[in-house]
Amino acid sequence: MMRNALVLTLLAGLGACSTLPSDGPTARAAADSMAAGYQMVVLDAALVERLNAAEAASVGSLAAADHAGPLDLIGVGDTLSVSIYEPSGALFGSRSDGGRVQGAGQTLAPSVVDRDGVISIPFAGPVRVGGLTAPQAADAVRRALTGRVGNPQVTVSVSANPSNSVTVLGEVRNPGRTALTVNGDRILDVIAAAGGSARPVEDVEVAIRREGLSFTAPLSAVTTRFGENVRLAPGDQVNLVYRPRRYSTFGAVGAAAQTDMGAGPLNLAGALARAGGLDDQSANARSVLVFRFETPAAAQALGLTQAATVRGVPVIYRLDLADPAGFFIAGRFRIQPDDVIHVPRAGSAEARKFFEFIQSITRVVYDVSVTSTLSGD
Repeated sequence: MMRNALVLTLLAGLGACSTLPSDGPTARAAADSMAAGYQMVVLDAALVERLNAAEAASVGSLAAADHAGPLDLIGVGDTLSVSIYEPSGALFGSRSDGGRVQGAGQTLAPSVVDRDGVISIPFAGPVRVGGLTAPQAADAVRRALTGRVGNPQVTVSVSANPSNSVTVLGEVRNPGRTALTVNGDRILDVIAAAGGSARPVEDVEVAIRREGLSFTAPLSAVTTRFGENVRLAPGDQVNLVYRPRRYSTFGAVGAAAQTDMGAGPLNLAGALARAGGLDDQSANARSVLVFRFETPAAAQALGLTQAATVRGVPVIYRLDLADPAGFFIAGRFRIQPDDVIHVPRAGSAEARKFFEFIQSITRVVYDVSVTSTLSGD
């Protein structure tokens, strides 16, 4: 009688509690969370392929930042070397032994283009060269000397070209300013010139800032898609930002932890394997849950109507690993950064844990039939 009374007392206590002690929500609680703002999605093979396609399409892109303009124009702050050859010898010439004046040339002191795009040339005064190529600048200097020098021959070369450079910052070995060449340097050329990044490409985001606009994409996309390896424009700021990709595991798994995703893509099967797999004594394999803030594009592709938050559309993906097909689905379902994987414990396992605790302090053996009545998920 005492044993039956204890069981009845325990049942009454359990009825007064909303949940049993656990390290995460039960499968039923996860399903009830739909009312709290999450959308429950049951995974199948077709849905996973549709989701993968939508997420691949929603990755940021640099394609709109491709620059097709010239890279050999003179700008403010550039240093020019100007050489003038004077056939008449009126300015720079010298007299020969026969008394005849010989033509001569002279290379002027380096000239820095001022804020108005102008350099100063002896006997010609200010000459506007900003926005011109070196040959065009030489022609501008020649015209300025016409009437003062007989048929002058002028050459202009750019000895320093900071106006046609970009700044590379962040996760590169040698951050700083890099000059662009007339070859039309692409972003990978500039990153390589800065020493490259020591981080895994999947954990680095590339951001280009140009005239108030920003363009971003994962470095992994830049290295694998030709269209993302865009040509840069003078004055661009390129920043490589380290964003480590991590996911978390909880519940009836070998280890509850936050784990780096590592190089390359990671699927759900691999993530569970890293966590030590499911606890075969307590896991509810029929209800493996992945909590995620999904991109609006992916949510639309899945037909979800859940309202988006500032972080995205809150979704709970549910997979049945008790079904053999679930393992194939787990191998195709890609884990995203900040995903939370939770494997609920079976209801009987939760009840068993509770009664084992009671047994340890009362020394009373509980009835297995009591556990079976509390095994609902």
